[in-house]
Amino acid sequence: MAEKTFTKDELKQFDGKNGHPAYVAVEGVVYDVTNSPAWKNGEHHGNLAGNDLTDALLNQSPHGKSKLAKLPVVGKLV
Repeated sequence: MAEKTFTKDELKQFDGKNGHPAYVAVEGVVYDVTNSPAWKNGEHHGNLAGNDLTDALLNQSPHGKSKLAKLPVVGKLV
């Protein structure tokens, strides 16, 4: 099966609101944070699902990329 690809506009639909899944992109990889308790309603410490959070994660997050390994990968950002 081919890997799903997302444009930034397509990714914005996955904001975790109104029953939508919550996805975030980091370094071109799209992760599903829908079932993560830390991402209630598609928000986590001011970061919003449906966006590329590479800068926020790599430059502002205290845990960096360590939490990403536990999340399902759903595709890539193009």
